[in-house]
Amino acid sequence: MGIKENCRNELRAAVRQLNDRCLYFASKWAAEQLVGIEQDPTKYTPSHTRFQRGSSSIRRRFRTATEPATSFTSTPVAGTSYVSTPSVALEDDGSDTAIDSDFYLLAKSYFDCREYRRATHVLRDQTSKKAIFLRCYALYLAGEKRKEEEIIELEGPLGKSDVVNKELVSLERELSALRKNGTIDSFCLYLYGLVLKQKGSDNLARSVLVESVNSYPWNWSAWSELQSLCTTIETLKSLNLDNHWMKDFFLASAYQELRLHNESLAKYEHLQGTFSFSNYVQAQIAKAQYSLREFEQVEVIFEELLRNDPYRIEDMDMYSNVLYAKECCSALSYLAHRVFLTDKYRPESCCIVGNYYSLKGQHEKSVMYFRRALKLNKNYLSAWTLMGHEYVEMKNTPAAVDAYRRAVDINPCDYRAWYGLGQAYEMMGMPYYALNYFKKSVFLQPNDSRLWIAMAQCYETEQLHMLEEAIKCYRRAANCNDREAIALHQLAKLHAELDRSDEAAFYYKKDLERMEAEEREGPNMVEALMFLARYYKTQKRFEEAEVYCTRLLDYSGPEKETAKSLLRGIRYEMDVEHFPP
Repeated sequence: MGIKENCRNELRAAVRQLNDRCLYFASKWAAEQLVGIEQDPTKYTPSHTRFQRGSSSIRRRFRTATEPATSFTSTPVAGTSYVSTPSVALEDDGSDTAIDSDFYLLAKSYFDCREYRRATHVLRDQTSKKAIFLRCYALYLAGEKRKEEEIIELEGPLGKSDVVNKELVSLERELSALRKNGTIDSFCLYLYGLVLKQKGSDNLARSVLVESVNSYPWNWSAWSELQSLCTTIETLKSLNLDNHWMKDFFLASAYQELRLHNESLAKYEHLQGTFSFSNYVQAQIAKAQYSLREFEQVEVIFEELLRNDPYRIEDMDMYSNVLYAKECCSALSYLAHRVFLTDKYRPESCCIVGNYYSLKGQHEKSVMYFRRALKLNKNYLSAWTLMGHEYVEMKNTPAAVDAYRRAVDINPCDYRAWYGLGQAYEMMGMPYYALNYFKKSVFLQPNDSRLWIAMAQCYETEQLHMLEEAIKCYRRAANCNDREAIALHQLAKLHAELDRSDEAAFYYKKDLERMEAEEREGPNMVEALMFLARYYKTQKRFEEAEVYCTRLLDYSGPEKETAKSLLRGIRYEMDVEHFPP
């Protein structure tokens, strides 16, 4: 039996089991991967709208011969054997009697109606592993529900609060006892890991979650919680995980969170070998390429995703960010209208509409939609960061700082929020604070030229005036594919200011070559031509100086008269040189 058939059989069983245990997010994820496996063409012909393997629209245009991900790869590639599937994991706990099963069905019905305490009560005397898990899980969610209610009652939907889930202590006690006596199953291990994580016992939570995914690898919720506890590559490498194809999904996602975007992309492209029609895999490839600022490829993938799954809202907020960055107002308007009709009370929908109003310059209305997104999910990171950007546009720096701080509280690795804090403090005339936040942002995202440019401009401020440091930052920006073409021009200007004519000429020439290649005109080109004309004149390289002066004659401003004066001087010096008195 091939790898695809193995994966298909395992996922079918996993969908039923996860659904039976009310782990609906994990069940949905497994079902999406199940239909993402390429079908046997003799039995099934995919629609022409589906992704095709090898299609240029979903593959990276350029791949290097050696992938950086290879040093991290420990899972066999698709098509080879992997660790044998735990046979007990695919079978249900068979200890249920008919009466037990009836109680379980009643409890599951209560659970599906969000009556968690009733579900817990019904299962109070049931001893099967399945019943114990559902009872504990229902109790955990009852505590979470009450916690949310108390947050709203005490602080309001967007306020900070120290409210905790009051059921964690009793759950930890019970699940710990089950683990110690060896009667805990993989699902209760997942729940135990979740409880430990909320209580701040990260090391033990990691160990417990590793046990859970090793004994039952198909629970994506357990993998997701484990990933959130892997904040460094060292922690990730220290995990003792069995080799199973689910590990590849986990590593790809973990690399993405650790900002190892090329490694993540390599993993997802490898997974396409089996899950070639998976919308999830395509969306993750788009995320990785978004982080690498390959916006053209990202746009193509999201357009294909929407054709394939027209009512999809997941990840569409990222698509809206791409359209916003490209200033595609009509496409963003269409996307906002589409998701609003599908489900206007999803945080992603509110964020997309907020992006649309921001692009239109209606910042107050944009903030209203970001706040609505946060009422629906107060931990929705993008909404906090984007709302901070809007407050910056509105010159409301205290509100911007508060929004950015909430974002870094949720995820200290969000470079955009640190960058936003730097901008806000720079606006308030506090460059030392701003510099501190810019340094944090470039540490998290060292390949983003915009962050290096922001830090360089901070060094250039009157209070700091650290031009050598600014030059170092602009050099880093120039080496990080500076799309805005700011770094080369600023490097030339700073070297000129420091009377380093040779270095200034070098950067002005590079900047000029780039502007010519991109067919850009403007004051920067005039400045470069003027400097190079004067520089070569002083170097007595008259022919080159004459070329730059002649180009300046095409302009109609004062630079034309300056160029004429320079040409007269050049010709006089050339005459003196050739015909000395």
